[in-house]
Amino acid sequence: MAIELINDTILKASPSSEHPTSNALVPLSIFDKAAFDLHVPILYAFRAPVPSNEAMREGLSKALAHYPHLAGRFTTDDQGRTCIILNNAGVRIIETYVPITLAEQLPFTPDSEVGNLLPPLEGVEELLQVQLNRYACGGLVLGLSSHHRVADGQSMSYFTISWSSLVRGLDIEAFPYHDRDSVSVPRNPPRVEFDHPNIEFRKNTSSNTNELSSSITNLIVHLSADFVTKLKAKVCQGNKRYSTFECLLSHLWKKMTQARGLERDEFTQVRVAVNGRARMKPPVPMEYFGNLVLWAYPRLRVKELLNESCAYVAKAIHEAVAKIDHEYFQSFIDFGELSKGKEDELVATAPEAGNALCPNLEVDSWLRFHFHDLDFGGGAPCAFMPPDLPVEGLLVFVPSCKEIGGVDVFLALLDEHVEHFKQICYALD
Repeated sequence: MAIELINDTILKASPSSEHPTSNALVPLSIFDKAAFDLHVPILYAFRAPVPSNEAMREGLSKALAHYPHLAGRFTTDDQGRTCIILNNAGVRIIETYVPITLAEQLPFTPDSEVGNLLPPLEGVEELLQVQLNRYACGGLVLGLSSHHRVADGQSMSYFTISWSSLVRGLDIEAFPYHDRDSVSVPRNPPRVEFDHPNIEFRKNTSSNTNELSSSITNLIVHLSADFVTKLKAKVCQGNKRYSTFECLLSHLWKKMTQARGLERDEFTQVRVAVNGRARMKPPVPMEYFGNLVLWAYPRLRVKELLNESCAYVAKAIHEAVAKIDHEYFQSFIDFGELSKGKEDELVATAPEAGNALCPNLEVDSWLRFHFHDLDFGGGAPCAFMPPDLPVEGLLVFVPSCKEIGGVDVFLALLDEHVEHFKQICYALD
């Protein structure tokens, strides 16, 4: 699909007395250092009518005044620490024209030609990039990429909603909370009570994942609201109550393990992202802008996972997540304090692109992000897609654009496991 490039420029934050350009240096927190060191791409599709590109740019410039980190750059301070300099160097904004209707492009699938709807992801110094793809019908596909070490998904969800509010001429409902120092206060003296150097980090650059035996296939699994309701009724029996995420993950962990054909005595585990905002004491504002995520590792033997019920698996997930509590987050903060000056020795255990996690999984839940509230003036997105999952065994849960209560799961498997998984993924056995 050929598209026409209209404009490619740098957009800066509009002048603001509340958030002036300060050139302040913001060191990366220990949570930022544990995050993926890459740009995360996302696509949102909006049916016409959609505000003009000029209105989108103006709203973005206003939003950046409240989110100055996104208009900054990475740099190094005199102590050798990686920092974000709040210099308002700006974000890259690309505008294109797509000579077809949006209906002809949708639905997005892993096989769709969507790469040209996104800004470049490699060799990029801008911390946020935006591509406005305007279709012949007036519809818009917004391609966005942000660097993960600046902010996590929760933060970027609040940013995009703030941007959309400003485009509509409204005030921001929830202003960002930027005090990173107050979020990561170590105890005196610091006490490291868990094995963080070997859980969130490793001390060498060798990969913990496997070399690929074949290529990776990306899939989208749509779990309807009816399917979710039936699964939750099956899992949550008696006085046992589990979240939608725990129920769905218990089901898909079983199905992906079965499709992979793992040995029954083998162990399999899931790396589950845990948001620390509500778990820390006192709770951190949900509007905190930065990274505040750690991971739980529920682990089961394959025969146990396949023979036991989804309720049993959901319980294992729930208990593992519950252990990543305030004490665990505080221990991690203390570890960060004791690691100052040794940052070069820390390598995050986030998987590298192109590798296979098998027999394990990594999962992110975006179910509580407010995608349905993202409205630039013509309504919520009609489609949403993280375009590419470059690691086998990676799953992302998002609220479905098709129906309230439904869930879309974006996942990556090796080619040889795909057909078996498709045959069994909806079976409520």
